[in-house]
Amino acid sequence: MDYGELLSEAMEAARPVLGRGAPADYIPALACADPADFGMALATVDGEVHGVGEWRKAFSIQSVSKLFALALALSHGGTTLWQRVGREPSGNPFNSLIQLESEHGIPRNPFINAGALVVTDALLSLTGDARGAVVDFLRAESGNMSIDTDHAIAASEAGHGHRNAALAHFMASFGNLHNEVEEVLEHYFAQCSISADCRDLALAGSFLARHGLRADGSRLLGRGDAKRINAVLLTCGTYDAAGEFAYRVGLPGKSGVGGGILAIVPGRGAICAWSPGLDAVGNSVGAMAALEDFTSRSDWSVF
Repeated sequence: MDYGELLSEAMEAARPVLGRGAPADYIPALACADPADFGMALATVDGEVHGVGEWRKAFSIQSVSKLFALALALSHGGTTLWQRVGREPSGNPFNSLIQLESEHGIPRNPFINAGALVVTDALLSLTGDARGAVVDFLRAESGNMSIDTDHAIAASEAGHGHRNAALAHFMASFGNLHNEVEEVLEHYFAQCSISADCRDLALAGSFLARHGLRADGSRLLGRGDAKRINAVLLTCGTYDAAGEFAYRVGLPGKSGVGGGILAIVPGRGAICAWSPGLDAVGNSVGAMAALEDFTSRSDWSVF
């Protein structure tokens, strides 16, 4: 299979929609991103890495970080985490407060903001440094030691993160946060504001394609946990459009409002596509189109 050609064709398929959608301007530091930018990278379990477009241009990974935080929390023994966060699609926007009251402060899944705050809280308790744990993992798996939090973006998020603060305080009132709310929010914003490129994320996400094995061959997660994370990615990883993503792309995936989408092909590899223009739900228009074309031209789908 000519991966380079497949990626080039996927980029061409996405070209007509590049520039559509809008950056996440409710985070002021992201508002200036060019919606016509595009990059895409593929990392195979055999060690091949291919890329097209601006695949080495760093961007704010935002909610893609939630995947890594969840895996790390589980790897550090956070098995009781599933008592604090569910595994069902929410059916509501990713920053919604609606369900928390009726469901007693238990978020529907770990990839909406409320659930990710619980995961950050658990990882903070387990490691003492939730943000640092995610950064260290991304650096180790990608080999890129320059990966770090963009502190200007983190400050922008913190300055406009009133809804996330409301979610955190509401869950704390139910006893579902164990650390101080302000500390959890600080790590959460810093984690979402990590900058990395498509190559970095494709390499870092490949542990799920390898059924829980890291790049050095050590085991981060058991096969069962890797399978379960992939399952939750498929059903909950792309905000309130998981059904659409499964229909069009057919892979477990996690999106972020920085424009990135990281998709996993169990047993084969990981693909990251990025373009800052977002649809109404918060998923990248260009990345979705490119991933749809890639899986349509190849046999890289779980269906």
